This record gives sequence, structure tokens and C-alpha cells, in this order.
Amino acid sequence: MVHVLGTGLEFIARENPNGKPSVRGYNIINGQLTSSSDGVTFESKNPALLEDCLGEFPLSTREDIHSALAAAHEAFTGWAATPAPTRGQIIGNMGRLLMEYKDDLVALETREIGKTLKESGGEIQEAIDTCLFFQSEGRRLYGQTVNSELPDKELFTYRRPLGVCGIINASNFPSAVPFWKMIPAIMCGNTCVWKSPQDAPLLSFALARIMHQAGLPDGVINLVHGKGSGAGQYLVDAVDEGLVNKISFTGSTEVGKMIGEVCGRNLVSCSLELGGKNPLVVMPSANLDNAVAGAYWGAFGTAGQRCTSLGNLIVHEGIYDEFMEKFMAKVKSTRIGDSSVYKDVLYGPMLSEKYAKDFMIGLDMVKSSGATQIWGQGEITTDNQPENFMGNPSDGVFMWPHVFTDVTEDMECFHEEIFGPAVTVVKAKDFDHALHLANASPYGLSSAIYTNDRLEAYRYKTGIKAGMTGINNSTTGAEAHLPFGGVKGSGNGTRESGIWVIEAYSYWHAVNDELSGKLQLAQMDVDEIEAVEAEVDWAQLA
Repeated sequence: MVHVLGTGLEFIARENPNGKPSVRGYNIINGQLTSSSDGVTFESKNPALLEDCLGEFPLSTREDIHSALAAAHEAFTGWAATPAPTRGQIIGNMGRLLMEYKDDLVALETREIGKTLKESGGEIQEAIDTCLFFQSEGRRLYGQTVNSELPDKELFTYRRPLGVCGIINASNFPSAVPFWKMIPAIMCGNTCVWKSPQDAPLLSFALARIMHQAGLPDGVINLVHGKGSGAGQYLVDAVDEGLVNKISFTGSTEVGKMIGEVCGRNLVSCSLELGGKNPLVVMPSANLDNAVAGAYWGAFGTAGQRCTSLGNLIVHEGIYDEFMEKFMAKVKSTRIGDSSVYKDVLYGPMLSEKYAKDFMIGLDMVKSSGATQIWGQGEITTDNQPENFMGNPSDGVFMWPHVFTDVTEDMECFHEEIFGPAVTVVKAKDFDHALHLANASPYGLSSAIYTNDRLEAYRYKTGIKAGMTGINNSTTGAEAHLPFGGVKGSGNGTRESGIWVIEAYSYWHAVNDELSGKLQLAQMDVDEIEAVEAEVDWAQLA
């Protein structure tokens, strides 16, 4: 067992094929390890080795969610009153502990959701970067002084916390994204109830333990496990009950719209980071080898299980054949397998069996749309595996990389996200057509263009309707200090990361400090200043 989990854990006697232990996991409510109120649990399994059960975790009930919310409300007053630099110091401690335990956390994340070790390492590093960035924000949680139009009066603005925040994140980025959300939330003085991803409860448990080890007071962050349809829904329902002041959600657009409706009718703030059908355009002036590398990673890195994964690959018809020849050579050479066992694999398994089933449904949708399938044969099995698959495919849930061509704007697959290793390829007649196609889906998260024509790059970045754009780079997300988020069906305009996210977890408080000892009314008691017309000899100036 990784030592980062600390003490006080009860082991479940179970033999795993890889010799790794299975643990008893808990909710963390008001700093205490708790089981679900009815004792029901669920298992977390390694998607690369399904016989490897990482542990059992509470399937949280509505009562458990309410207990966590009560703890967050109780802790709020004291935490909000804690000086911001002190809050920042605790956050800095979290970052240093993450660095100390990084190797353990990387191995744990790869074991629990199947990401490659390199990608897990990058994600844990992003959580570290987030902590170190926001540690310093504790000394920069600025307000302003504002000049009054009246004498002997001072005006100020302050940032104030919202209250109790409900945090719901997806399984594909189980360490970076919750830190994107909770670190600025607690930096601003809020408290949180965090519903862990169903497919990454052990990693979430380890991260929550680190937060408390860093000196976080009890009740500031409360961790609850369970399904989205259970614990997640109970947390959203609590908005209607007046128990939640903010919801921050990463997941599907369908669920995000539901959360937005609940928050909207209660005038409660919500941050929604949703799906994408991210376009990548390749123009004739591009360095084709560079474009191929970007498109290949965008489509198949993380087994295509990123909200910023490449959706529509839009290639200018003048270079289409040359580009596709190079692109398909890379696709056919893809190494797939468990990166904790085999080196240099591009991607590992699907995040879980559920994600695998949903991906197969997505493939059927693409085929029924009329697209031409030129590569990929669904799930990898003993009798159906690509040349460079590493290991025994029956151990886990692995998928072929899939490429679909002859895709047009009127097809369903052009508009719908396919969460997995699949890309739809579209031909563009010219730049204007390519930009039109890039904007034609209902999403607007990430986007990219490969071109060495500066005017095309400028026109693309100013014409695209997306939250993020890469120029001669893939459809990757932002760095830890840049805003992350989308428009249209990809989000409600709020942003994660960087200084911009502080707006999502605080409100402005304006203070009017009257020093004159009398009532002074702005706009009414202001002495009018008479404008005097300048004496100008216009004839001399003519």
C-alpha cells in the first residue's frame, strides 16, 4: 500500500493478482473517517487489470451528504475569518506534501484509472503547481480603495467568500481538476463538500488525507464517495434545500444543464465545465509532421478520454491525401497497454467498464451517421488486437484507435462528442470553410489550427468560438495559471485556474465609510461645478 494514505485504515483481506492490497476507504466528514449511514459500499477496480480491486468505499446516502454539508457550514465562519495569508500557507503545505508523495500518487492514479505514468505524473504536477500558485494569492486577495465624489467619505471593495461549495469532478482528471476547484475555493474562505469520482475514490481519499495533513481545519473540505446518480444528485438537490451556496461541476453537458437549472432557480452560483467536440484545422502552409503529431496526440492521448480531446479533424483538401497518409502511419503504429508494466505506450485502458460501454455506443452512433470507418475494431480482445498491443487484452478494458472519414456537417457524429479513442475527419475547401466547420458544432471548449500563415492564425484565433485555442499546438488544455473553460455547450462562461477563477468563488462587497458625521447622499448632495465657456477667437484659429 502507498504510505501516503497514513494510518487508521482497516485492510480487507483479499489476494490481488499483482500483490497489491485492497483497502477499506471512508468518507471524511468533519475530519473523521466515516462509513455510509447504511453500511453499503462499492468497489474501485483497476481498468487495466479488472481482478485488481483497490478497495471498498462508502456508497454515500442523502444523510451522509447532509452530515458533510452540516460540517462545512459549521467550519465556514472560522475558516472565512482566518487571514488569507494563513489560508495560503496551508495551501502551500499541500503543494509540498504532494511533491513529497508524488511518485506514490502517480502510481496510484495509474493503477486506479489506467492513465499512463507520464500523464499521471503531469496531472499530479498540475495539482502541485495549483497549490504553489495560490499560496501566493493569499497575499494578493486584493480589494480596492475608490475615490468618493463627496468629502470626508471613503469607499472600499473587498472579496468575500460565497459559503459552502459543492464540488463534483469527473474520473479522467481526478487530481488536477478537484485542486483547480477546491484550492481557489478555500483560498477565498469557502468550505467544501467534495463528491469524489466514482472511478477514482482511492486517489481522492489519499488527496483529502494530504489536505488534512497540511494543516487544514476539520470541516473545511469534506469528502464523500458514491455515484453521480446518488451522492452527486443528493449534493445538487441540497441547492433546493438552501444548503449549498455554490456548485462546481465537471462532466457531461446534459448533467451540467440540469445543475444549471437547479442553481438558476435558486440564484446560486455554478461553475460548469462540460463536454467538447474540439476542432483541429490543418492548412497547406502547416508543417505536416508537426500537425500529424498534434492531431495524433489530441485524438488518442489518454485514450481520447479528455474533454479537450480532438473531435473533428478538419484538413484542407489540397493536402488531405498527404496528411492522412502520415497520420494513418502513426495510428497503425500505436502502442497500447498498461504503462505500469510496459514502456512507451501511448494510452492504456478505458477509465472503467462503464466508460468502455459508453464508448461502444458512441462508435455505433458514428457508423449509423454514415461515416467511413478506415481504422479500429472496437474492443481489443485476444482474437481482435492491433499489432502493437502489449499484454493480455482480457485483463482489462482496452480499445482500438478509431478513424472515421467522409464526415460532413450534416452528420450526427460531426456534432456529438465521442468519449474515447476515435476521431472524425472532415475535408475543408479553404480557410473560410475550415473556420465555419470549426464553429459548426454545438460545443466550444478547445480548438487548434496548424498553419504558418500569420494572417490565417490571426483570423482563426479571432473567429473561433471557443474558450481555448492552440496555434501550431494540439487541442490541449491550459497551464495551471491560465483560464480553462468553454463557451456554447461546453460551459457557462466561468473559468478554472489562474487568477480568473477567484471570480467564481467570491463576491464583491462594497463598503461606504462616512467620516463627516452627517448624512451625505451621492448624486444629490454633490455641488454642481459650472462649466465656463472658454474665450477663444475662432477667427484667428481659422
